[in-house]
Amino acid sequence: MTQRRTRYPGPIAEAKTHAHTLIEQGFAEDAALAAVLDRYPAELFDINLYDYDEEGQVSLRTGARGRLSGEELLEAIKQGRLWVNLRGVETGWPELWAAAMKDFAAIQATYPGMRAVRNAGQLILSSPKARVPYHFDAAGVVLFHLRGRKRLFVYPGDEGHLPERNMEQVVARQTTEELPYTLAFEQAAQVMDLEPGRALTWPLYAPHRVENLDRFCVSLSMDFQTWPSRFRNGALFTNAVIRSRGGRPRFTDGMTTPELAARWAASLALKKAGAMKSKIANFERDFEPEIGAADGAGALNARS
Repeated sequence: MTQRRTRYPGPIAEAKTHAHTLIEQGFAEDAALAAVLDRYPAELFDINLYDYDEEGQVSLRTGARGRLSGEELLEAIKQGRLWVNLRGVETGWPELWAAAMKDFAAIQATYPGMRAVRNAGQLILSSPKARVPYHFDAAGVVLFHLRGRKRLFVYPGDEGHLPERNMEQVVARQTTEELPYTLAFEQAAQVMDLEPGRALTWPLYAPHRVENLDRFCVSLSMDFQTWPSRFRNGALFTNAVIRSRGGRPRFTDGMTTPELAARWAASLALKKAGAMKSKIANFERDFEPEIGAADGAGALNARS
């Protein structure tokens, strides 16, 4: 029997890879990527540059799309240390999305009881030496890898590695997805090397971090929500609101399904009422991609 590495129930109990068909359809080729970068809406770009100290603690810089052509932007990513997310792939690149959804259906069928009710995706283009810090996603994830090599470190979803108070803050958009991290966590990591043509799944909410292995990488990260995950996310949001007002709500892993559903329903009303405004809606951007610049990050040009 597979040992569960998370306190949150779900059909995925451990990190596991699956085959996918996206490479053979040409989605990872330079010409296709450059064309997509040319037409993709600038407001759907997240361009990040992460720096780390000796203890693994991270600082983040964010960039703007800039004025490079798609071909030039692709070259800047290949040369630098950038992590570029293109959000909204379901509308931004519908051909890729349709193909990925077919592969997702095949992967979902391998997990009895898993029924996604909502899917969303982001295309990730990242520099050869880019790394993503320790974080969690407030959804299930299938990471379709198309180009390059990645190493993923997946950690247990217990309170020590995934404090629920921090989860509340992320779900309520009071902070980004990063979590408190210490090098001691590495003793509990499940390490997976991801090759092109493979897709990786891991348990719901499982903390993880990513290192590229000295090659330009292309991946499609597909988030999915099930009704159980929607209920829990709603409960986490409601708990964040209660806690912000001095309350001491019970952790969601001690709640029954009806309790989680009731807190989810409450979260809908709280969001509609604007009970907790996002603190991460706007980041100050301090660079834009530039070929030949250090880390691929050049000065932010003034806008007319």
